[in-house]
Amino acid sequence: MNLEEKTIEEDLKYEGSFIKVIKQVVKLPNGNTSTRDIVRHPGGVAVAALFDDDTILLVEQYRKPIDKVTLELPAGKRENGEDPKICGIRELEEETGLKAEKFEFLGKIAISPGFCDEYIYLYKAEGLYKGQINRDDDEFINVKKIKITEFKEMIRRGEITDAKTIAVLSYLEI
Repeated sequence: MNLEEKTIEEDLKYEGSFIKVIKQVVKLPNGNTSTRDIVRHPGGVAVAALFDDDTILLVEQYRKPIDKVTLELPAGKRENGEDPKICGIRELEEETGLKAEKFEFLGKIAISPGFCDEYIYLYKAEGLYKGQINRDDDEFINVKKIKITEFKEMIRRGEITDAKTIAVLSYLEI
C-alpha cells in the first residue's frame, strides 16, 4: 500500500521568529481527507564533544517549554540554508568556548515527525581546544564534563531526557 498523503491545501496559521505553524488538508491513501497541523523549523545541529574515550561535554540550561533545567549536547538552530557542519562548529564554540581538530558527521534524526519537520544533524567533535564563548544575549549555560559511564547512568535514571542527547549514543562507539 502506498502510504503517502497528498497535500490538497495549506494555510499559514502562525509565523514566529524562526518557526511557522501551518494547517494542511491532505488526501489519505484510502481517498478520504484529513487535516495536519505542522510546525516548520529550519533544523538544528548537536555536537558530541569528546575529550577522550571516557569524557563527554554537555551543557546545562533552562528549557522553558518543559520548565526544567536540562543536561544535553551543545546544539543550536541552523540559519536558513546554513551548512549543518558550519552550524555545528559555530554552536560548539559559541556555547562552550571550544573548537575541535576533528569534526565528523554521524547522522541526522527527525525529532518529532508527527507534527514537526525539524531534522537535527549529529556530529562528533574530537581534539578539543580553547576558542571563545559568544552566547546569545538570552542564552545562559553551564558547561559540564561528564564521564561516559555517568552519562549513560544519568540517561537510565531519567536525569537526561533530551532526545538528541540520548540518540547520539546509537552513533558513538563509547
